[in-house]
Amino acid sequence: MVILGIDPGYAIVGYGAVEYRQGRLRPLGYGAITTPAGIPLQKRLLEIHQDMLTLVDQFQPEAASVEELFFNTNVTTGIAVGHARGVILLALAQRNVPFFEYTPAQIKQAVTGYGRAEKRQVMEMTRSLLKLKKIPRPDDAADALAAAVCHAHSAASRMLIDGRP
Repeated sequence: MVILGIDPGYAIVGYGAVEYRQGRLRPLGYGAITTPAGIPLQKRLLEIHQDMLTLVDQFQPEAASVEELFFNTNVTTGIAVGHARGVILLALAQRNVPFFEYTPAQIKQAVTGYGRAEKRQVMEMTRSLLKLKKIPRPDDAADALAAAVCHAHSAASRMLIDGRP
């Protein structure tokens, strides 16, 4: 199964594609969609949407794992990220890619075994699980890979419960 992990944002959207076969994870690619500061939000959203369609066409994922939004203190930023998340989900829907949402705690739990792990622990464990030489940069790409790993583990658990191979 090819999984596209996504860490939503409007300045930076992290992405990471992994293949999960027979209990093994293999990284296929990762990086970030970046949009320039100072341009109107609608142009940033258009660029994110177009780049997401390109990524889906490139990796041909069977599923996408999208990190749920976490509102801290800046609601205005959260709303803009919500808009970006919407165009990301639209691009997935346009290419018929099923998506699954995970909270930051669920991703941390799946990757490190501890739902309140520090960011550095998650990044190092993601690097280790994917047998990468170094932690992916930017951090958003590492977060996206962690989301993909989370879905791989979650999907594997569901298949065991359902009795499928």
